[in-house]
Amino acid sequence: MDRLYIFDTTLRDGEQVPGCQLNTVEKIQVAKQLELLGVDVIEAGFPVSSPGDFNSVIEISKAVTWPTICALTRAVEKDIDVAAEALKFAKHKRIHTGIGTSDSHIKYKFNSNREEIIERAVRAVKYAKRYVEDVEFYAEDAGRTENEYLARVIEAVIKAGATVVNIPDTTGYCMPAEYGAKIKYLCDHVAGIENAIISTHCHNDLGMATANTMSGVLNGARQAEVTINGIGERAGNTSLEEVAMILRCHKGVGIETNINTTKIYPTSRMVSSLMNMPVQPNKAIVGKNAFAHSSGIHQDGVLKNVQTYEIMNPQDVGIDDNSIVLTARSGRAALKSRLHVLGIDLEQEKLDSVYQEFLKLADKKKDINDDDILVLAGADRSQNHRIKLDYLQVTSGVGVQSVASLGLNIAGEKFEACASGNGPVDAAIKALKKIVNRQMTLKEFTIQAISKGSDDMGKVHMQVEYDGHMYYGFGANTDIIAASVEAYIDCINKFKI
Repeated sequence: MDRLYIFDTTLRDGEQVPGCQLNTVEKIQVAKQLELLGVDVIEAGFPVSSPGDFNSVIEISKAVTWPTICALTRAVEKDIDVAAEALKFAKHKRIHTGIGTSDSHIKYKFNSNREEIIERAVRAVKYAKRYVEDVEFYAEDAGRTENEYLARVIEAVIKAGATVVNIPDTTGYCMPAEYGAKIKYLCDHVAGIENAIISTHCHNDLGMATANTMSGVLNGARQAEVTINGIGERAGNTSLEEVAMILRCHKGVGIETNINTTKIYPTSRMVSSLMNMPVQPNKAIVGKNAFAHSSGIHQDGVLKNVQTYEIMNPQDVGIDDNSIVLTARSGRAALKSRLHVLGIDLEQEKLDSVYQEFLKLADKKKDINDDDILVLAGADRSQNHRIKLDYLQVTSGVGVQSVASLGLNIAGEKFEACASGNGPVDAAIKALKKIVNRQMTLKEFTIQAISKGSDDMGKVHMQVEYDGHMYYGFGANTDIIAASVEAYIDCINKFKI
């Protein structure tokens, strides 16, 4: 079997999604899970972009053992210096540097010309090579770069010492046959191509990221750059789980990965929970409907022989058909076991805290699902917030004006306010604004029910503008009005004051 290296960029490209930012502790949690999953390379961040990214690369380098830790840079010496410093504790380190190569990028982004771009690319690779042996070069917007010129760039950077050459379809524009032909052209026309690994990095703007990645792999690429759940800028990146399971199901292709597929579902749920990024129900491999059958004909076929309509075993991706049903009578052991299946292991003190919240929720709901458990496990992220909701009372109905009164705890001091509004959520937020007297504007308000019951846990995502900056907040509660207020408070706690 041939080997495809899996390069996971969930913590870099995936984390660039608005509202999905993680703190360093959460990034380490994801990185350790990626190590268990079996990814070969973890792109840990873009160190020069912020002190937070720099520190995260350092801490992730300390936390994981065998995967290569990669840091992104531009073709700028300062970027490369900072990346090298951030990687100093990595057991296996890689600098990922590059520059745009399409005529559009060369003309409008760099105000340059083709020859100068090649010189800058070579100079960046040689400079990075002073720090590390493993240097990856990306030709940004390679998908729209003319093949002959792209081959010249790739040949030059390999001569300069690049060990991996990344051919990104940055805008998600390519058709699968076109992208595959581009990879094959490089294999056939670049002198020294055997000295480097060709990598794919495909975006999903037209829904073809996975198809393009597979086309690239079938034509000679041996590294695939992917994210968990396909998250990423705009419409996202190629999904790790899709590539891994395509190759597992199509063994005749003769290419394998190091991915432990039984860890796919727990990793998916962890990333979804920590990044507050719901997985669409019909998402391939990890969506809640991926192994569900509602058609009578399909149900009959599956009952007779599961292979009639399922090409994968749910257990192969870590979905446990016989999971323990959690109720108000479940003990800590059952909760701990379910969290472990979902990729979360808690210290005893934290488990006790989550268990108490679990019992409160179980008294309100008949069925506790995995998303409920993940929300509870992540609820402690608000414990250190300066502003906390003390109480909320709302009067609302048909033919009466909604009125809300609430209390806030701000750094240990109690505040109360009351307001009326156009509905209970509006009234509650107006009362909140009376206490937190700042010029802020609600720009986006999204409510998501985790399942379908009237007693379900509601998740609210908000985007608030303050002082020229956008802040993203999240709240979860069986009371959707309380969840909305908690999401607004989450935004305020992130204000740069």
